[in-house]
Amino acid sequence: MHVLGNKKLGLFMATMLVTVNMVGTGIFVLPVTMASVGSISIWGWLVAAIGAGSLGLMFAYLGATDPQPGGPYAYARSTFGPYLGFQTNYVYWTANLVGNIAVATTVTSYFTEFIPALKSQWVGAGFTVCIIWVATVCNIIGPRFVGIVTGWSTALAIIPLTCVAVFGWFWFDADTFLAGWNPHDKTPIQALATSATFALWAFIGIESASVASGVIENPKRNVPLATLLGLVIATLLYVSTCTVLMGIIPAEELAKSDAPFSVAVHQAVGAIGATIIGVAAILKASGSLIGWTLTIAQSAESAARDGIFPGVYGRANERGVPVWNFVISAILMSFIVVFTASPSLTEQFNKIIDTAIILTLLPYLYSAVSFVVNYRARDLKGWRKIGAWAVTLLAMAYCLFALIGSQNELVHDAMFLLFLSVPIYLAFLPKKKI
Repeated sequence: MHVLGNKKLGLFMATMLVTVNMVGTGIFVLPVTMASVGSISIWGWLVAAIGAGSLGLMFAYLGATDPQPGGPYAYARSTFGPYLGFQTNYVYWTANLVGNIAVATTVTSYFTEFIPALKSQWVGAGFTVCIIWVATVCNIIGPRFVGIVTGWSTALAIIPLTCVAVFGWFWFDADTFLAGWNPHDKTPIQALATSATFALWAFIGIESASVASGVIENPKRNVPLATLLGLVIATLLYVSTCTVLMGIIPAEELAKSDAPFSVAVHQAVGAIGATIIGVAAILKASGSLIGWTLTIAQSAESAARDGIFPGVYGRANERGVPVWNFVISAILMSFIVVFTASPSLTEQFNKIIDTAIILTLLPYLYSAVSFVVNYRARDLKGWRKIGAWAVTLLAMAYCLFALIGSQNELVHDAMFLLFLSVPIYLAFLPKKKI
């Protein structure tokens, strides 16, 4: 997306893009998913925070030394060549397209607090489709508008979220927390692996500034800073709020809730507080939906301009906005919403994020290898070299550990989608020598 410099994102907006993409849905619905494991999942959060920190440092270094629009796709292409570049973009784009539907589903989940009719399976699905198209229109207006919307929606929503993270401890009940410690009697390793896999969803988006570097001012400075600042903000909010909710709402009740924050705040301070947190959830998830829509478009546009993705994704209007890129993605997301519609919005959310998590692991692994190649080219020595290896190994280990914690059926489906990239690559590049 080629835009004029004065319309690009500064450090604040780039940080908000990273934060809003990471915190957008997970902070509001992941407590429900984690409750299915139990409060023992707190250890999964710690593992995930270490793994995400490694991924964050990796993308920060790549952004500081070699910022490339497209993020994981661009690094895979430059390191491995066009096919793995295509495969990375295909997997990353698919994962984020699917994941963005989970973001839209969260918006609908919190609207049910104000519009109960949305709890109906098909009414809710129709509303989710409308939300997707609103986000698409916002992106067609331009990246500067996206930055303003995501920045302010995040800033406004984080205030009540921070209040829950800080003051929610006054209502925290240790007995409630411990009663839901391990309701399904999983072994510690099983619980750790499963919760660490779910927690990966919380940190998907750490690469957002790297992917969107083409629309960020002074990317060598702002991409790494935005990445690390966004990671810190997201980690603090996730770990604190998830723990607090597990100490306020019994595990069995939490695991069935469509709007856990509203339930917890209602118990603590009443209906007015629940209304405020519900509005904050809608603002935050809506901003995330808009931000992720931009991130998805940037990845596809970069690949299209390199000739390894359909050319329509790279066609921009006179303002530099790839309109058809956004429209096609919105059409696909609308179909998937209808296809995955469930009586429970939480059930639909879980189905979607499970698939997105598995698909995202491969681009992260490729980026880790690119990171090693990148720092070797700069001939780092001493502690910098040791630190680079430590970051790479931790990032790779976390991705593989998350894969271990995944269900066999999901891995099977992910492998099918991965192998499907071979014939699709041939279809896109009939004149290329493979």
